[in-house]
Amino acid sequence: MASKLLALALLSLFVYAAVGDRQSEKQQQRDRDFTQKCRLQRITRSQPSQRFESEGGVTEIWDQDEDQFQCAGFATMRHTVKPNSLSLPKFSPAPSLVYIEQGSGMLGITIAGCPETFHSTEQGQRSRDVRSSGQQRDQHQKVRRFRKGDIIVAPAGAASWCYNDGDEDVIAVTFHDLTNSENQLDWNLREFMLAGGLPRQRMQERRREGRRGTQSQRVQDTFQNVLRPFDQDLLSEALNVPSNIVQQMQQEDNRGLIVRCEKEMMRMISPEEEQEEGYELEHPRGGRNLPQQNGMEETYCSMKFKTNMDARRKSDFYGRGAGGINIVSESKLPILQYLHLSAEKGHLMPNALFTPHWTVNEQTVFYTLRGEAQVQIVDHRGNTVMDERVKEGDMHVLPQYYACVMRAGSEGYEWMAVKTSSRPEKSPMAGYTSVLRGMPNDVLANAFQISPSEARQLKTNRDPQSLVLTPVGRISS
Repeated sequence: MASKLLALALLSLFVYAAVGDRQSEKQQQRDRDFTQKCRLQRITRSQPSQRFESEGGVTEIWDQDEDQFQCAGFATMRHTVKPNSLSLPKFSPAPSLVYIEQGSGMLGITIAGCPETFHSTEQGQRSRDVRSSGQQRDQHQKVRRFRKGDIIVAPAGAASWCYNDGDEDVIAVTFHDLTNSENQLDWNLREFMLAGGLPRQRMQERRREGRRGTQSQRVQDTFQNVLRPFDQDLLSEALNVPSNIVQQMQQEDNRGLIVRCEKEMMRMISPEEEQEEGYELEHPRGGRNLPQQNGMEETYCSMKFKTNMDARRKSDFYGRGAGGINIVSESKLPILQYLHLSAEKGHLMPNALFTPHWTVNEQTVFYTLRGEAQVQIVDHRGNTVMDERVKEGDMHVLPQYYACVMRAGSEGYEWMAVKTSSRPEKSPMAGYTSVLRGMPNDVLANAFQISPSEARQLKTNRDPQSLVLTPVGRISS
């Protein structure tokens, strides 16, 4: 008996080791593929390459096959949701960050296993106290309000939707982190629609014409209703509803990804924004005591999913007459530590500089919100891979360790960026915190063949400024 147990234990160890080796080989292959994708010869400002019209808005998608997006590992898109319109429920295998460029509305992020602690009555009133009214209630997970300047976390596999209850269009820019460890598929954009989807008729026509394999075709293939192909009787039994309801769920129409709503059907009232923000400040790590916690509530369920980046008083770096940078890392939004992502929003005054620097532990995707800036990026070979003026709506990538400097235009420059680290680090080359300032004068004097006094100027002439620098014009020797 003992020998059998020993043999079984040895067999288990062998299987475990074999599986571990295969997983290690798979990760190493992913790392090699990633390294190959970052051999960039040129980085350019990029605009969306595809546009899909829906009944209630527009979806624009950047070309994920561009070398810079392949290097960064992101797929990016921009949704414009018209007033009284709903961006239909969907989920993605990759975690995402969503930036609200314009507008306000309501957002749902539904995670299986989280408690349904909110109730909406047919008259649209919401309460956590199920005994407060005798009216029929709709029980569901939390509905959050969002507004301009919010950065929102959408975990991998979470079903999400948003509704525009305002008077202006909502513009939401989404960054899918395809290379995140949560995504165990390939590095192609995938969104699994729980309703709606792009019309398949146009796709079938393209297939008959022999046009296959293009990025446009891949995108159209991914925005499809995953409930539609199921057997109607099987789905009806699983949901325990009449077949005519399932037939309606599976019906194909031309409304697209964003649909118009009947106002009487969208009378949900989420918690007042002031109350929600107050909860986030009072309980920054989601400390509400929930009944029957199963571990899930202690992480995603009770955590904060969004924060606003517009308040300049919250800037982590600020320079009078230069600008400021607000960084949203895991310290401000703890859920980011699980996704290994972060975001920043910055502004430069007219002609001000974003100091020459490199990023230590992240790839970065920049999105220009307003104004213009001259951007220069240099690689390890000493080649200038980017020297362009970026404008509103442009995206560009800053690869890890590549050196970058930016100068704002005459109207200033405002941007937001997403990074592949929850604790991003920059290494500036000018300013109070620069690497040059930390070196001895003699090292700088001999390295650059300058005098010790010139080395001191190199170290201290920008004190006490740090990442954002005021314009001083050209200095003659």
